[in-house]
Amino acid sequence: MINVDALKRIVGDDYVVTKRDQIQGYLADETYLGVLPKPAENVVVVKPANPEEISAVLKLANEEKTPVYPRGGGTGLVGAAVPTRDGIVLSLERLDKVIEVDKDNMMVVAEGGVTLEQLLHEVEANDLLFPPHPGDEGAQVGGMIACNAGGTRAVKYGVVRNYVKGLEVVLPTGEIVQMGGKLLKNNTGLDLMHLIIDCEGILGIITKATMRLYPKSGATATLVISFDDRRAAIATVPKILQAGIIPLAIEYTEKSLMEDTAAHVNMTWPAKQGSAQLIVIMAEANEDQLYGMCEQLSEIAEKNGAVDVLMAETTAEQGEILKIRSEVGNAVKPKVCDALDVTVPPAAISDMLDAIDKVAEKYGIFIPVVGHAGDGNLHPNMFWEYQEKGLLKDAKKEIYEAAIRLGGVISGEHGVGKTRLEQMEMSFDPKSRELMCGIKKLFDPNGILSPDNAIC
Repeated sequence: MINVDALKRIVGDDYVVTKRDQIQGYLADETYLGVLPKPAENVVVVKPANPEEISAVLKLANEEKTPVYPRGGGTGLVGAAVPTRDGIVLSLERLDKVIEVDKDNMMVVAEGGVTLEQLLHEVEANDLLFPPHPGDEGAQVGGMIACNAGGTRAVKYGVVRNYVKGLEVVLPTGEIVQMGGKLLKNNTGLDLMHLIIDCEGILGIITKATMRLYPKSGATATLVISFDDRRAAIATVPKILQAGIIPLAIEYTEKSLMEDTAAHVNMTWPAKQGSAQLIVIMAEANEDQLYGMCEQLSEIAEKNGAVDVLMAETTAEQGEILKIRSEVGNAVKPKVCDALDVTVPPAAISDMLDAIDKVAEKYGIFIPVVGHAGDGNLHPNMFWEYQEKGLLKDAKKEIYEAAIRLGGVISGEHGVGKTRLEQMEMSFDPKSRELMCGIKKLFDPNGILSPDNAIC
C-alpha cells in the first residue's frame, strides 16, 4: 500500500493526486504506442516544491519499499518515466525557477523542472546562447541532463553533458548532495556528477543544475543540399568537416519523407530535386564569415555530386525548413510502431543505411530513415504493419546487430529506458553490465528509484 497520508503531510494535500482520471497524463510519455509500457494500476502522483520535500518522499519510499518514478516534461521516447509498478510518480513541475543567468561567468543556474523553452527565453534575453536543443521545448532541465539529451546541434556544440558544470541531486536514499559548480576545471575526487548525467533517473533526482553558456551567433543560414544518390550525400559530410566547416547541424533525410511531412502541416517543401538530402544549418560570428563558409560548402557539395543547393537566408525561410524537419516525427507517428536510435561512427553511416536497406529487402518492407548525419545518429522508422506481419522484433534485432557490428550502439540520444532493456545483453559484455548494476545498487540499495529502467 502507498502511504498517501504520509505523502500529504510532506507536500500538502493539494499536491498528492490519487484519482485515475486526474493522473492519466502522468502515466505515459512520448514513446511510440507500439512499444509504450503499460502503466501500473495503483499509482499516486506527488508534486514536491523543493529538494527537502523530495528527500522526505524518498526516505518514506525506502522505509516502505515503494517504487518512485521521477518525471520531467514527459518528452522521452523509451518509456523511462512510465510507472510500471505500483508506486509514486514524482513530478518536478513545481521546481520551475531559473535562479540566475550569470553573464560574467557565462553560466545559468536553473531548477530541475524548468522547461527548455523557459531556459532559452531567459538566456537569450541576456544575449547569450544555450547551444543544445533536443527538439521538444517542453523537456525539463532535469530530464535533459538525466537523459544526456542530444538533438540536431550536436555536430558543432555537442550534447547536454558538455554543458553541465554543477548539480544538486537528491539520492535514492534521501541525501541531498552538491556536485561541481561554476567551474571550468575540477579534478577533485571521482566525478560523480558524470554518473548522474545520462543515468536515466536511476541514480538520483536532479533538482538544480549549473550549465555553461556561449555568445550568440551573429548570422545564420540553412541549406538544403540535394543528391540523386544517397551514398554521395553521406560521403559529402566528412568532406565538409575536413574542410574546417563545422555546421550547427547536418541532417540526413529523404525528399519523399519531407514532402509528406510538409503536406501534413500544410506547407511546401522547397527542395524539388534529388531523392536524398542534407539539411545543413550554419551559424557564424558575422555575415562575411557565414557567406564565405556557405560558398565553400556549396563548392564541396557540387564536387561530390549534389544536383541542387538551396540556401535559406531569411529568418522566415529558415524557420519554414526547420519547422518541416521538426514535424517529421509527428507526421509519421500514426504509421510508426517504433523509431530506432542507432548510432555508428560517422564514416560508417553509408554502411549502416545499406544494412537497413538489406533488412528491408529481406522482409519485404520499407524503412524510411532520418538522422543526424554529422554525428552518425540514425532513426529508422518501423511501421505498424511490420508488427502486424510478425516481423518487427526480427527486423529491429538485425538493425541493432548491424549497428554494433559497425562499431556503434543501440541508442545515441533517446536512451534505453524500458523499451530497449531487452537489447542490453547484445550491447555490453557481462562484466560491464554487472558493474553498472553494482553502481545502481550502491546508490539505491532498496531499488526504489525508477526500477526496470536503463540497465537492469
